[in-house]
Amino acid sequence: MDERNTPGTAVAVTDGVISAVGGDADVAPLIGPRTRVLDLPGATVLPGINDAHCHALAFGLDRPPFNLDLSYPTVRSIADVAEAVREAARSRLPGEWIVGSGWDPGFLAECVAEPGRLPSRHDLDRVSPQNPVYLQDFSYHTAWVNSRALGLAGYGPSTVAPTGATIARDPDGSPSGYLTEGARYAIRDLLPTPTHQMRRDAVRSAVATMNALGITSLTEPGIGPGDAGGGMAEGGLEVYRDLEADGQLDARVTVLILAVKMSRSVEEFTENLSTLQLPAYRDPRMVNVVGVKVMADGIPPNRTSWMHEPFVGGGCGGLTVGGESDEEREETLRAMIVHAHSLGYQLGVHITGDRGIDAVVDAFAEAARRHPRPDPRHYVIHGDFMTPHSLRVSREHGFGVNMNPTIKWTIADLEEEFVGPERAAYEFPYRTALDAGVTVTSGSDAPVTFPDWRQGVSTMVLRESKASGRVSGPDERIGVLEALRTYTAAPAWQDFAESWKGSLEVGKVADICVVAGDLLTMDPHDIPTVPVLLTLLGGRAVHDATAG
Repeated sequence: MDERNTPGTAVAVTDGVISAVGGDADVAPLIGPRTRVLDLPGATVLPGINDAHCHALAFGLDRPPFNLDLSYPTVRSIADVAEAVREAARSRLPGEWIVGSGWDPGFLAECVAEPGRLPSRHDLDRVSPQNPVYLQDFSYHTAWVNSRALGLAGYGPSTVAPTGATIARDPDGSPSGYLTEGARYAIRDLLPTPTHQMRRDAVRSAVATMNALGITSLTEPGIGPGDAGGGMAEGGLEVYRDLEADGQLDARVTVLILAVKMSRSVEEFTENLSTLQLPAYRDPRMVNVVGVKVMADGIPPNRTSWMHEPFVGGGCGGLTVGGESDEEREETLRAMIVHAHSLGYQLGVHITGDRGIDAVVDAFAEAARRHPRPDPRHYVIHGDFMTPHSLRVSREHGFGVNMNPTIKWTIADLEEEFVGPERAAYEFPYRTALDAGVTVTSGSDAPVTFPDWRQGVSTMVLRESKASGRVSGPDERIGVLEALRTYTAAPAWQDFAESWKGSLEVGKVADICVVAGDLLTMDPHDIPTVPVLLTLLGGRAVHDATAG
């Protein structure tokens, strides 16, 4: 994964640093009496995988034992979800919350059989009348709640949804329990606060899962005042500080601060950034707060992405920052970006719609003109529908885009319903973006999808969907080496760390992933199941399946 993709057959590690790369003759002089020598014929040795967009803390907290797992194939129907909630209610005292995550309407039998059928509070009320229920969907942009939860938040027929959000309603006008975007927050903010120990355990569990997949670095995209749902907020920053100080953090973490939630003002954004107290981290190569995240629009399945052309069925979505009109919201977004840039932060902006992407990239460029500084490396998060304009501006200014192939794999069969066949095929345009000269990184957006880069590589190469295996957008396919770079060298660039990680070169840290097969010659369909044999973090084994 150096600039020339140089192949080799041997690599040596000394004191946590790569000391030789090449053939047997290159490493032989470094072999001493205490050297561990691994002979792994047929394996592929890669730089440690860098998941460039991964909510590790949320990934840990949103799995058992902290949360109900409602993902497919654990649940396949609304009835399955209801049964899981019923079982949980049996062990709860009246009034205690039941929280779950991962459900996907595209995999719920009732929703598939009856197009337009949405989960509702009525499905949950009969199994949990005494306990408030909050069930987060797989995208983390929609919640399904029961009547008890709606009542605690004061939701009724007259409740107005925030900008860019929706509150589904029953025929009598009362909320049905299906909430999108910012409409979730009044209920999410009532959830019990995880203890510090719970957060520590969640991060360690999440990182151990990722180590077993070969992951040694990740970007934690959004901890801070805007991440108060469930009581995380700044506590996540302290968790990473404490784990790193205790030597119990087995991945390198780049952090983006989330200053405000959706639908908030630039004044609140500015105040929160100016008053935020960041913990002191011992080793910036282990934990480094480099940027600010802004939530600018929603997602295509909710029809909340800000689009140039209408969704199937109408509506162009919109920005989710504060403002009474598209123009006011665009100005709020621009002011947030310019302000964060002026403070020296990198910007990572969640934006999925093509109109929104154009607005974000133009705001990046304006910030760079008004407050010049070398190489800020701002980037679009998701970038589902990057336009020729946004790609050109990104290339000219050195901006990047972080895409999500496992999201593409998950939702490809659903997208035509929302954006039509042409836009659905184009979504996550890897080929177009790389050919335009833009730096492209890949991330799982865990817990939205499982943090498995192997599936991501396979998806980039094949563009096949999870449910049907149908190809979605063959013109946007890229090669295996190109796909691997989006998980290694490119994320190191995003982290401002390409001088010391992201490739197997002498002098760089020995963050290494070894898989049991030749990724360049195997059938791409087999990549998702290739075993990960060894993961090294700074030369230390954090996953080892080579014994015996």
